[in-house]
Order: sequence, then C-alpha cells, then structure tokens
Amino acid sequence: MGLSLSFAYAYMTLCFGVALFQIALIAGAPWGKITQGGRYEGPLPVSGRIAAAASIVVILAMGLSVMSAAGTWPEWPRWTGFVALGVQALSCIANWITPSSAERRIWGPITSLMLGLAAAVVFQFVR
Repeated sequence: MGLSLSFAYAYMTLCFGVALFQIALIAGAPWGKITQGGRYEGPLPVSGRIAAAASIVVILAMGLSVMSAAGTWPEWPRWTGFVALGVQALSCIANWITPSSAERRIWGPITSLMLGLAAAVVFQFVR
C-alpha cells in the first residue's frame, strides 16, 4: 500500500471519528461548548442536532472523496477530492477562529491534521 493510500485511510478514519462525535451530539452528549462555536452549554438544541446530522453526511462524503483521489473506491471524479479539500480548509479555519477556546484546543489540531492528510492525497505529494 502506497503512502498516499495510507494517508487516505488515516483521513477516512478521522472522518469516521468526527461522524461518531456528531452522533454523540445528536444523542444528547453535553459537549455544546466544543462544537458549533461553543454557543451552547451542555447538549445541543434541536437545531444544533440537525446541523450535526447534516455534518455527518458532509464529512463522510469528504472522506470518500479523498479515498477516490487516492485511487480507490468509490472512484468518484478527481474534482471531488479538491472540493473536499476546500471544505476541510474552511473547517480548519473555522475551528481555529471560533470564540470557544475549548473548541480551538480540541478541533484546531485535529482539523489541521485532516487538512494536511487531505492535501497530501489530493495534490499527490506522496505516492
């Protein structure tokens, strides 16, 4: 397995982790201070849970796009990897500039790692 594919699998694994975090939020985990700008203390309100559900779809699509960019299933067009990279970059920026210091400490480094992995795969810095 090439390094690019290893990075793609690492990215997909992190996407699954983020999806599990979102599922926990939907189920009522009291982590409002470390997501969505830290606006909520405790569990998210219904609107926040709906946003968490939508983000699951987006993050998993991003993971599959990066997997495709690495040359594996689901074999989507290459441009989808660049879209995923752009969304990942926006997510990374948002997590570093959020008013929630807890969110910055947790999600800033995670989304930065995800951005680096996605960029390495999409731009084929590694083979």
